[in-house]
Amino acid sequence: MMLEPLTGTCQVRVSERRTMRDWAFTVKELVDRHYPKAETITLVMDNLSTHKKAALYEVFEPEEAKRIADKLDIHFTPKHGSWLNMAEIGFNILSRQCLGHRRIPTMEELTKQVNAWLRSRQDNPPVVNWQFTTSDARIKLRRLYPSLQTG
Repeated sequence: MMLEPLTGTCQVRVSERRTMRDWAFTVKELVDRHYPKAETITLVMDNLSTHKKAALYEVFEPEEAKRIADKLDIHFTPKHGSWLNMAEIGFNILSRQCLGHRRIPTMEELTKQVNAWLRSRQDNPPVVNWQFTTSDARIKLRRLYPSLQTG
């Protein structure tokens, strides 16, 4: 899932697994299809082992991998901070509003359901009103980061 918080734009790719290859093709799509004119794209992601620029070099020729990688400014959420990841929040919403607790038997049906959910959001996409401030982060995440002692 790719979620642009200021516009509410959401993209979802349905795949069987979350492999390095899946991530690499998703990022290529982000760069080439969704933001082809952007000089830099800021990505905020969790620390999933497949979310690495190295994946681009595993999947694409070196020149292509570098072209894609050079457009990315990647930031990772803290290890136990998935609640800070807006895409994770988006997955939660998709799960509640679209999937519920039912099992969807095929990739085709899952893709159909997800695309219908995305279309239902097009006319009135929810804009993320992020209210978590830097000072909130310093308090909440204090135990995750070492403090610097001066003097």
